Amino acid sequence: MTLVHIIAGLLAITAGFAALFSAKGGRLHRRSGIVFVSAMMVMAGLGAVLAAMQFHIAFQKMNVVAATLTLYLVVTALLTVRRNRGPRARAIDIACTLVALAAGLFAVGFGVDSLMNRPKVSWFPAAPALVFGTIALLAALGDLRIARGRVLDPPHRIARHLWRMGVAMFIATGSFFLGQAKVFPVEVRILPLLAAPVLLVLATMFFWWIRVVVTKRVPGATSRRQQPEESAPARGLVAE
Repeated sequence: MTLVHIIAGLLAITAGFAALFSAKGGRLHRRSGIVFVSAMMVMAGLGAVLAAMQFHIAFQKMNVVAATLTLYLVVTALLTVRRNRGPRARAIDIACTLVALAAGLFAVGFGVDSLMNRPKVSWFPAAPALVFGTIALLAALGDLRIARGRVLDPPHRIARHLWRMGVAMFIATGSFFLGQAKVFPVEVRILPLLAAPVLLVLATMFFWWIRVVVTKRVPGATSRRQQPEESAPARGLVAE
């Protein structure tokens, strides 16, 4: 199980970088994106199971939260850009939102409890717990706003897809390059060097998000008028 988890993680990171730096909306982007989502689901699912086996350890509790959040992000990011989702779309949306709420509330509660009960100030496990919890709750809040009738135009729909995939990729690269630094040779086990891929993912995500939201330039868009189904109001918790 551990070996499959590792292989899926490496495949996810490779496919994620391919999707991140390929032409948005192109064949390579779509295919590498599907590979990324599939590999991330396997990696995060197995990671959650492995961590749950030692749930009494604070580090493993954070791994469960990170894996759950990653699964939620990649699934909802994929659903955001899919149109024909079938009759069970709304039920899936609601289930995803409940998962995000549960993970967020648990992570924030765990982080606050860690701060209150530690005899001296420590960044772990409070800091990652509060970060993961905040991301999960903000994402769930966005889902609830759409459930109440907010309509996403194409730029905001793409931005939603971009930031969720980007944060999932950020978690994956951070877990590998920083969380598993011990697997790298001593010669390259340098913090700035290992942090570079993680920061690159974060910077690229913000670049595309600003490009889409601020300038309204949708990646892969052509000069022709968009089709009616692309600008139709969202149904369910994600924009179609």
